[in-house]
Amino acid sequence: MDEPSRTGESPSGASGRSAGRFPNLRRPNLEAIAGFESSRFLGKWLLIGGLIGIVAGLGAVLFTEAIGLASHLFLEGMVDYVPPMPIGEGDVILRPMGRPWLLPFVTALGGLISGIIVFKFAPSAEGHGTDAAIDAILYHDGRMSPRVPPVKLVASAITIGSGGSAGREGPAAQISAGFASLLSDRLNLSAGDRRIASSAGLGAGIGAIFRAPLGGSLMSAEILYLHDLEVEALIPALIASIVGYSVYGAIEGFEPIFGQQSEIAFTDPTTLVYYAILGVFCGLMGMLYAKCFYGTTGLFHKLRVPLWIKPAIGGFLVGLLGLLIKGSLSTGYGWIQISMTEELLALPLWVVLALPFAKIVATSFTVGSGGSGGIFGPGMVVGGMLGATFWRVGHELLPNMPSSPAPFVIVGMMALFGSIAHAPFGMMLMVAEMTGNLSLLAPAMIAIAIATLLVGDRTIYTSQLPNRASAPAHRLRSSFPLLAALTVGNAFKRAQDPAAEDVEPPIAVGVRDRLDDAMLMMADAEVSQVAVTDDGGVVGTLSYRDALRTYRSMIDAGLRRVDQLPAASMLMEFKVGVGSAVDGKSLRDAGFPPETLVVSVANGSMSTVPVAGTVLRAGSVLTVLGSANQMESLKILIEEPAETALPEA
Repeated sequence: MDEPSRTGESPSGASGRSAGRFPNLRRPNLEAIAGFESSRFLGKWLLIGGLIGIVAGLGAVLFTEAIGLASHLFLEGMVDYVPPMPIGEGDVILRPMGRPWLLPFVTALGGLISGIIVFKFAPSAEGHGTDAAIDAILYHDGRMSPRVPPVKLVASAITIGSGGSAGREGPAAQISAGFASLLSDRLNLSAGDRRIASSAGLGAGIGAIFRAPLGGSLMSAEILYLHDLEVEALIPALIASIVGYSVYGAIEGFEPIFGQQSEIAFTDPTTLVYYAILGVFCGLMGMLYAKCFYGTTGLFHKLRVPLWIKPAIGGFLVGLLGLLIKGSLSTGYGWIQISMTEELLALPLWVVLALPFAKIVATSFTVGSGGSGGIFGPGMVVGGMLGATFWRVGHELLPNMPSSPAPFVIVGMMALFGSIAHAPFGMMLMVAEMTGNLSLLAPAMIAIAIATLLVGDRTIYTSQLPNRASAPAHRLRSSFPLLAALTVGNAFKRAQDPAAEDVEPPIAVGVRDRLDDAMLMMADAEVSQVAVTDDGGVVGTLSYRDALRTYRSMIDAGLRRVDQLPAASMLMEFKVGVGSAVDGKSLRDAGFPPETLVVSVANGSMSTVPVAGTVLRAGSVLTVLGSANQMESLKILIEEPAETALPEA
């Protein structure tokens, strides 16, 4: 029997990113086989997750205190302004601005200092940290530069403390994920465990800074993919998040950020119509948020000035906007708290209507210019204020509207960012923990479902992938031969084979049938052997033993080939083009470079394990491993039409 054939490849799938090394393929992952509830798995992650959680909690405390110090120096000390704070963090008081003329210069100064720190010491700390953490987990086996977390902490504290519109979750996530990466190096963890540890760190940082351990842990598993979960990270992330929350709460307090909103309840099913309408607005506003943010980021990238100056320009623009709408400054959580009460009615209507849009613009200027901070928190503020706007406009016009705006504020926070970040479950639980109220989950599910439907595959995090099968870490393992990818022809014994038994099995399968279908037929018929036919004639037999021996042989052969590939091998898909150099040729004759491996050949929904004699046809999709320097030549060889030689004169 032929072994899997070789050919080249590149970054994973359409993303074009490197898959790096493929560890853990040489031996089975016994922990995964035993299940995530095994004592060995839990014992290991209780220790590792606990250490990550301790650092996440302490890092969140340090970051919170740094923001407070920066705010005292910049906004309070220079501008004579203290933004309103949520109940769990300070005073919910609207104060006048003592020296408003200084605000644009203070926000510009904060952006300038932040830009100098970031681009001098760790340029990769630019922008929002959550996307960088996602990128590290998906594409770099969870590896992060040890310089990024401290630089991110200082730069983000200055950005937010000087009035820049940014969230605290990105830096908090990078601090704990960065420690998880460092700890993985010290413990010599495998690439798979490093990714789990970094995911747990991401969730622990978010869970600690928002005092929402359950939501943070679930979000760490959701936020990597558009339509999937990183299930292996759930238990480690939960352990790390609980420890991080406990450490943070022991120092900063356990009261939910927005207080115990226990008086809020969902009691009128007719209002589900209103929440559904709010879901439509949240989906549209979420798309606007992503479009505005990345559009502004693109404009700043085109700006021909030194990189470290750009955050100062963005900061100055935020300061000008803050003179008009103070709610666009800093985190904005205090304005959410105000909007949950009847104090919302005391705000000018134009301020309530404009604040969601102003927060989007201010965040785009702050972080899109290269400033350091998160986009998660501002997204919650946008959604919350959108819910407040909906209630403010409709409470006197629509029947059966709740007497308080709080339910719409809370559901708006969940629906807008939960949809555009593709983390609906984590977001619902997180906001519920931040408000101490679980009674709004039913209307929230309606709003999030509609918002997510409108958003589709659009996302605020550009590093996200569609699903686990698209991730470099999982793609190779997913592509290795399953029984469904093998045919009967790979495994049967020919009649002339001396080892073939001279029997007449009661049922028959075709030589080109899938091996899993054949085994299912044997199980249903309660037989251990079937006849194999080709063009109407019996050509051999197939038994369970033949099928399993073949399956194991194909996997062993594939792993031997992987071991022979260069250390920097990558994984990529190519589609055979009409008239290409390989169209109509077998893999044996296709002329692929020697240090490449064809993992699978797919025709439509049918994926097969390739052998040397496999013929390639136009439209076939090849999943290939190979070195980076072979990518372009393989693309030309497989996808582009072959050059036609000119006739001689």
